[in-house]
Amino acid sequence: MDTQAVLDLMKDVAAQVITPRFRSLTSGEVMEKNPGDLVTVADREAEVLLTQALTADDPTVLVVGEEATSADRALLDRLADADHAYTVDPVDGTKNFVHGRAEHAVMVSELRHGEVVRGWIWQPELGSAYVVERGAGAYRDGQRLHPPCPADQDYGLTDLRVLTSRPASEGTYGDLAVGPTAWCCGVDYPWLITGVAHAVMYTNSYPWDHGPGSLFVEELGGVIRRPDRSRYLTRHYHPSGLLVAMSPHIWDTIATHLDGTLR
Repeated sequence: MDTQAVLDLMKDVAAQVITPRFRSLTSGEVMEKNPGDLVTVADREAEVLLTQALTADDPTVLVVGEEATSADRALLDRLADADHAYTVDPVDGTKNFVHGRAEHAVMVSELRHGEVVRGWIWQPELGSAYVVERGAGAYRDGQRLHPPCPADQDYGLTDLRVLTSRPASEGTYGDLAVGPTAWCCGVDYPWLITGVAHAVMYTNSYPWDHGPGSLFVEELGGVIRRPDRSRYLTRHYHPSGLLVAMSPHIWDTIATHLDGTLR
């Protein structure tokens, strides 16, 4: 399926089953997968529609969706060895969606032999589409994006705006200016690649959350690494945190300041 066709599919699915329920969900349409982990009928229906279309285009493809994986964790293991795969997050930022906040998104990434090669983020209420292809650049609404943080620029701690999904009780960050994420990777990553923030600290590394964003970041000169400094690989799920930064220098500056507390 070509790049525009995937984006059109995401927009169509959102228009069919996500947007009509925005600020219109009934109590019976919101459930908990685990305490505090919400899912809605929109998440489930959107994932089914996206999966059906992607597998119709290529019956051999593996689709690893957030909701399907909650029912079958073995999908995560299959992702590592798949020749061709997609990750699907049908409604990223479900809690925001449930509470009527615009910060939610539909996200898809494509992997070939374990490497993310294309990624898509569609923000139905914010109205922006982000598309990236490895080696061919990143785009917002058809306009090419450029690296927001030049690799040779020397940033000090007080120059950086960092977002985190860590609870505030986990400590302070000294001279580092830290604020909350949008609780939606489909908004956080666009903030990073457009220069709104310099870095984000995450507490999880699920492939549907970070597959698209990881390629956007790398394509624009940034890095996404685990606390042990190893590169984040979407195909290998490991329950650890991530530090995403828009240049290697920024990553090193933050990691050094945190002095072993990054996790």
